[in-house]
Amino acid sequence: MGRLRDGRGTLRVEGGADGVPVEIAASCRTRTLGLLGRDGVDGALLLTPANAVHTFRMRFAIDVAYLDRRLRVLAVRTMRPGRLGLPRPRARHVLEAEAGAMARWGLRPGARVVLDVSEA
Repeated sequence: MGRLRDGRGTLRVEGGADGVPVEIAASCRTRTLGLLGRDGVDGALLLTPANAVHTFRMRFAIDVAYLDRRLRVLAVRTMRPGRLGLPRPRARHVLEAEAGAMARWGLRPGARVVLDVSEA
């Protein structure tokens, strides 16, 4: 997978959900902003590169999936607002979604995510 840029796309979980809308936050500015100030997220937000997140000043609980460079899921956690996630040394990307979404999508450790980036 080449270097990603800010944008949109869809993701598929092998053996699970298909066509989940995803926002890609690849610049320092968009990664820093993340989901702050939002009341929810339609689909998911992919932070890249990233290996840790926090939920300070967030308005809702989120699911967090840590992905390696090949988009394989290393770990999935649910984080309430006001928490600091520990860095995952092998993680290169972090996927965020509303709490409960990843279980519905079948996203669990060992699963692989396939990303289709929109050309905008």
